[in-house]
Amino acid sequence: MDVNHLRTLRELRDRGSVTAVAQALHLSASAVSQQLAALQRSVPVPLTRQRGRVLVLTAAGERLADATGDVLEAMARAQQSVSEYLKTANEPVTVTAFHSAGLAWFPPLIAHSLAEPDGPQLHCRDEDVSIDEFVDLVADYDLVIAHRPLASPPWPARRVRVTPLLVEPIDLALPRDHPLTAKESVELADLTDETWLAAHEGFTLEPLLVQAHAATTGRAITITHRVNEFNVAAAIIATTPTIGLLPRYTGLPMAYRDRIVLRPIRDLTIGRHIDVLTRPEALARTGIQTAIRWIQDIARSTSGEPTY
Repeated sequence: MDVNHLRTLRELRDRGSVTAVAQALHLSASAVSQQLAALQRSVPVPLTRQRGRVLVLTAAGERLADATGDVLEAMARAQQSVSEYLKTANEPVTVTAFHSAGLAWFPPLIAHSLAEPDGPQLHCRDEDVSIDEFVDLVADYDLVIAHRPLASPPWPARRVRVTPLLVEPIDLALPRDHPLTAKESVELADLTDETWLAAHEGFTLEPLLVQAHAATTGRAITITHRVNEFNVAAAIIATTPTIGLLPRYTGLPMAYRDRIVLRPIRDLTIGRHIDVLTRPEALARTGIQTAIRWIQDIARSTSGEPTY
């Protein structure tokens, strides 16, 4: 089996179409088809099948695509032993993160990179995606800083390697002059008649809160405003009698830290895992390892708590 043909099969699994694979690998669609055909000749069972007009993997193809991550990781480690490129940390490393992590961590991460010209040269970009789309981003970035709710399934180990950073609580955000700021923590019953701000549907942090409040008080919370961008959300909470949910470590912009108070909700735990996702073979690169250590240090300093 040719490792490039295996990579093409894995890309078809991850990207979903021959056209998308061709664009990603800078090949023609016919070249992609030829590589898949060559790989098919090396195995005794079908690896792909037509589903309507789309080429998809069979069960055997899925198994081989899963194994490709291990093959590519092993190849990368073998190359590291003979390649000076992999031994140097001074290489471009692309990093993406969800908005609040980018807001909190990109500035010190970029400063770290600029201060160490012999280290990895970082290229940062934020991505506003839903939880189930983070895994797809590893096809386009070396490092993906991702989050998922506490009770959600783990990231798919067959597709990514996971470096846990921290567990971030989600707190109630209040304007500083709000009466509830006098309490060290609040209860669901305190929140009945408030004006609420939340993220857009599909990005929401509040479903557990809405359900728990209704179960506890018999009354529903009404979401009046929906804003995804934390700077905008913080500005609204800081200057109006509006409350919402913000992440404890990454969600409060510096400009509003003296105008917003965060309080835990005593009878409900809301939080999220924040992790770095990579493709398996990426972890063999010295520059990637260094960049992950930088991110871990920044996460630790932001939270004041040890990372995993």
